[in-house]
Amino acid sequence: MERTAVTKHRLVPVVGDDPHSLDDLRTEVRNFLAEQSAEGKISRGVDSWLTGWDEDFTRALAERGWLGMTVPTEYGGHGRSFLERFVITEELLAAGAPVAAHWIADRQIVPALLKYGNEIQKRTFLPAIVRGERFFAIGMSEPDSGSDLASVRTKATRVDGGWTISGTKVWTSGAHLAHAFICLARTSPVDSTHRHDGLSQFVVDLHSVGVGIRPIVSMSGDHHFNEVVLDDVFVSDDMVFGIIGNGWQQVTSELSFERSGPERFLSTFTLLAETAEQMGSGEVPRHSDLGRLVARISGLHQMSTAVAGALERHEPADTAAAVVKVLGTTTEGDIADFADLLTGDGTPDSYRAMVERAVVQRPGFTLRGGTNEVLRGVVARGLGMR
Repeated sequence: MERTAVTKHRLVPVVGDDPHSLDDLRTEVRNFLAEQSAEGKISRGVDSWLTGWDEDFTRALAERGWLGMTVPTEYGGHGRSFLERFVITEELLAAGAPVAAHWIADRQIVPALLKYGNEIQKRTFLPAIVRGERFFAIGMSEPDSGSDLASVRTKATRVDGGWTISGTKVWTSGAHLAHAFICLARTSPVDSTHRHDGLSQFVVDLHSVGVGIRPIVSMSGDHHFNEVVLDDVFVSDDMVFGIIGNGWQQVTSELSFERSGPERFLSTFTLLAETAEQMGSGEVPRHSDLGRLVARISGLHQMSTAVAGALERHEPADTAAAVVKVLGTTTEGDIADFADLLTGDGTPDSYRAMVERAVVQRPGFTLRGGTNEVLRGVVARGLGMR
């Protein structure tokens, strides 16, 4: 009885495989990254998966077979495992590689297409993603909705041969550079007793007539977020994503991929590594919290690896993904705060600039992918708490 209870309420799945089985692949990626760094193509940027858009780097990964790794060969992919993909993405993030161009497509769109996409969508998009030629964004969040996706007001109306979509999406990363996004819209009126019903998803070409993209410039002057306005945008029936009315179930399934990956705890890892180097050279004062933060990253690595294994086995991972996201993004922010407190008058300019960038990005860590406050509720519900 006790073992059953523990299994039922396990926060994170067990790590089932030999942790060293993919060491050769990890070494191969590190060697590639060292070459790229020596050529000046990697700047060890903070939050590189969101802000580091470099299509040439994306194509270089594609040439090595490191995009669309889990895509079956019949769709132009490599038929490799989630754990192999995890090793590669973890190394890319730890190095601060500029992976933003393909990140959403490779992380989220690929598994969603494989699970919910029709044959036309799979054959149109998957080979192009694998080649590093097609980039995606996500159209979920809306003004005044926050993390409450049940309050989505973007509306899809049935017309001859498809649907017309009107509404506004916000915080849409990379929409000004992406080719398409998957849009969550309401296809039937809100039912006050079942607020999540009546939602559907559509693949929207961001170059369609009626699509307007407005930049949202961050405090640092960067532009990666956008507001996307849809004004009677036509979407054909073959671009309906999944099943009409099943949008909420699909979105929650997709969020497991968005919330559990290494980008949820490695956005400021480059800063942590640089802080350790600065301590070693005496440029910043030594502090015991460095060890504590390294230990937290190590634990999150194990947890995120375990979720990748669960996804590989097609096991439910919604609750575990939420745990990784909450703990991981909190750690990312703590690293930024820790480094900020260590800076002083004698701190090297390059390190200070890195710290300042992390501090500016910090507020977004716990917001994107669902606020940590909302995700704590997801965890509680997943454990059967009331």
